[in-house]
Amino acid sequence: MLSAKSLFQEILANDESFALFCSIAASGESQGGWENARIAALVPESERELAPKITRHGADEDKHGRIFNALMKKRGLDPVPVPPETDYTTLLEKNGIGLAHEQLKRDERLAVQDIVTYLSHSRVTEQRASEQMDLLRKHFADDPDIGRAVKQISGDEDNHLAYCHEELLRFAYAGHGRAIQRTLRECALAEIRVYRDVSLAVMANMGRILGWSKAKSAVLAAGIHAMYAYERLGGWRRMVSLEMPERRDALGGPASAAPEFA
Repeated sequence: MLSAKSLFQEILANDESFALFCSIAASGESQGGWENARIAALVPESERELAPKITRHGADEDKHGRIFNALMKKRGLDPVPVPPETDYTTLLEKNGIGLAHEQLKRDERLAVQDIVTYLSHSRVTEQRASEQMDLLRKHFADDPDIGRAVKQISGDEDNHLAYCHEELLRFAYAGHGRAIQRTLRECALAEIRVYRDVSLAVMANMGRILGWSKAKSAVLAAGIHAMYAYERLGGWRRMVSLEMPERRDALGGPASAAPEFA
């Protein structure tokens, strides 16, 4: 019987599929680290107090990239090229979600609205990341090979999500509520499409590596399409709600160190 746990176990057990999984994850995290570092450097003067938290966000993402690379190194594997159709972060940017890399490469201060856009984009994508890592934590927290990494990254993603809620509520109270809701909705509807397409592409690549039958691949593809249908019909709303988190000032202070892998 197919389940999320059995699927991940199959992917993690094979060196080639494991290297692809970690390479895709490391690439996305590294891109996120660069984006946050640039945003922190370009924060408008009126929001300079936010810069250390954005820097911490980026440092966490860089750390996650190093963790995934360390997991490969531990198994004697090298990173592999990331198929363009599986590059979640780049595809989001190409769909106009978040701040464009072209803008971030310029040494021009961002506007407050740009920070609202960044936080709204992060609110949506961190929801996805938190849910994905929660699933891995549920099934693999005690795994001797990836357990520590999963717990570390999962905790960080929860902190990132809490930070987005808190800061967006602060901006909403300051009069940006309508812009935030509009941007959140646009980001969420675009994200669920990109996530569907990337999921299909990742499963196609994994199926090729692992030799899945046409029937198995069809079942997995149907599941991905069913998830998209649920999200398109209303599941996306979980990505746009805002509430004050239990974890306040979740990104206050420096980033924690990455765990060591023997």
